[in-house]
Amino acid sequence: LTGKLARCEGLAGGKAQGPAATGKDTMGDLPRDPGHVVEQLSRSLQTLKDRLESLEHQLRVNVSNAMLPSDFREVLQRRLGELERQLLRKVAELEDEKSLLHNETSAHRQKTENALNALLQRVTELERGNSAFKSPDAFKVSLPLRTNYLYGKIKKTLPELYAFTICLWLRSSALPGIGTPFSYAVPGQANEIVLIEWGNNPIELLINDKVAQLPLFVSDGKWHHICITWTTRDGMWEAFQDGEKLGTGENLAPWHPIKPGGVLILGQEQDTVGGRFDATQAFVGELSQFNIWDRVLRAQEIINIANCSTNMPGNIIPWVDNNVDVFGGASKWPVETCEERLLDL
Repeated sequence: LTGKLARCEGLAGGKAQGPAATGKDTMGDLPRDPGHVVEQLSRSLQTLKDRLESLEHQLRVNVSNAMLPSDFREVLQRRLGELERQLLRKVAELEDEKSLLHNETSAHRQKTENALNALLQRVTELERGNSAFKSPDAFKVSLPLRTNYLYGKIKKTLPELYAFTICLWLRSSALPGIGTPFSYAVPGQANEIVLIEWGNNPIELLINDKVAQLPLFVSDGKWHHICITWTTRDGMWEAFQDGEKLGTGENLAPWHPIKPGGVLILGQEQDTVGGRFDATQAFVGELSQFNIWDRVLRAQEIINIANCSTNMPGNIIPWVDNNVDVFGGASKWPVETCEERLLDL
């Protein structure tokens, strides 16, 4: 092309230069008119340019097809599909882990809230102080005033009894007389069982309105453990104070069975079943561990209870919180009687 262009330029200038002027006419039927020569050369160059571009495009296509045969494309597509599935599985695993983490966090939060609620409830119970105790029997009934409306009531009643033992802890400094620690009344007999110290009289045990005087002395403001035993056979009775037997007797309502279905009251003497209290006969002080058995306890059993070496609830009336109601301003308070007794010594 360069040679032909030089020759065309020479022809356009009207002169020949050496062998090129006398050699073969490589332009063939190239027009002699210079304008036509330049126009044809332009067309030829454009045609060559178009062919070159076509060849370059074809070359690129051929090279692309040569590098990516159909089998390779299928392998690549499978690989891309597998990578996509792995990515989806990983996303699903991350979602599961997120869900598990959320559940674990929720469970931990719920557990923490439950623990806090339990602590709050316990604090509330301790602040209230009169309805929740370390154990069901670790409480006392407080009767601070001598009135005819402060009292406690045992929810359970007695069956028919042919013998019994009644034990309790009490503390009173009231004078004259401690009043009535407890009374049991049945229809037709208000004084079925009564323990009372009234005025300047000694402590008395009444059974079926029959009376025995007991050699007990408890008006010193300290805790004392009192036990009374009785059997219908010959009306035998015993009186214990702080584990020591201080008195015994007989002929107290002999052969009389204790009638069932009555009302047990703490702190008041009943003139009718469950009522008609007399303020002058009311107990003033604190009571705890009021238990009743349907037999005469042995002396050693009473000693063990009194010195706090054994815990033996009554098999007929046990001292438990949900079996005792209080009325008129009487109250229940947590107490370990044996611990408080040590403070009295």
